[in-house]
Amino acid sequence: MEILRWFQHYLADRQVVALVLLLGFILFVFLTVGRYLTPVIASLVLAYLLEGIVQFLEGKKVPRFVAVNLVFTVFMLGFIYLLFGLTPKIYRQIVQLVQTLPEIVISWQERLLLLPENYPEVFTEYQVNRIMESINAQIGALSQNVLSISMASVMGLIDVLIYIVLVPVIVYFFLKDKEKILEYFYHFLPNNIDLVSNIWKEVNHKTSRFVQGKIWETLINWAASYAAFFFLGLQYSVLLSFAVGISVIVPYVGATISSLFVLLVAYFQWGWDAHFMYIAIALLLILVLDANLLVPLLLSGIVNLHPLAIIIGILIFGGLWGLWGVFFAIPLATLVNAIIRAWPSMEQLVED
Repeated sequence: MEILRWFQHYLADRQVVALVLLLGFILFVFLTVGRYLTPVIASLVLAYLLEGIVQFLEGKKVPRFVAVNLVFTVFMLGFIYLLFGLTPKIYRQIVQLVQTLPEIVISWQERLLLLPENYPEVFTEYQVNRIMESINAQIGALSQNVLSISMASVMGLIDVLIYIVLVPVIVYFFLKDKEKILEYFYHFLPNNIDLVSNIWKEVNHKTSRFVQGKIWETLINWAASYAAFFFLGLQYSVLLSFAVGISVIVPYVGATISSLFVLLVAYFQWGWDAHFMYIAIALLLILVLDANLLVPLLLSGIVNLHPLAIIIGILIFGGLWGLWGVFFAIPLATLVNAIIRAWPSMEQLVED
């Protein structure tokens, strides 16, 4: 009977029904035709990020048409640099790193073979051989994956061209015709949507600040690590600094993986040299400054979620939507938290 009463109370509230239907429709679209709408979804995310800058310029008395065209021009310049300036450099360094991978493996195998001699009470030859077999198997699988990626890249060339052409066009129209698009979709919503509006206001406020903060955090970490790696003479400085920069997208895990990656490359280049220690110290300083200065300065008070909730959100949304899901795991977790907090309790429904 309690379950029946629960359904009766909630189904009697039109705002709750409207919220459930809206969320159900969005989820249905994502699960059914989401992969076909990937350029549209990517454009929507980019337009959402650029809209904050457009609104800032509008607050400075700049007409929206001028603000949209100015922001879009800067966006296109950055897009062109990313496409034709940065991407080729990162690609070349990835190719160079893959080409030197056999040397890295041989170097590590030589060191592994010394373990039974140096630490006979801990390692045996059998254990070392098993470790080497596992490493060789992983390298073989990696080679197969690289080959399959190179073959798939040829097949996916059309998709890349579609993104390059369509995404900027869609972004521009999302910015230019924002009011018309929103007005069109408002016709499908009921008049009283206070519950949906309250959730959207909270999520929009926190998400916009979170994304802007993460972008600045990524750029600052990227620039600082590139300056340090380039000055210290670390190989693949563009690729490694890029990895350090985007590692902030994945809380806790990203920094650990990128740091290990950087230290492994530094160790292969110099061994236990003073240069390796300089890289380790520089990397430690960047991580400490990021955690104790950048994050409190850029993201303070934006997301009030338990670390366990953040990790669960990364696992769930990253598994569903890959890199986009990982990047927006915290905003999506914030959305879930906002829905739970705004969801009317039984006492509120009884009072209504």
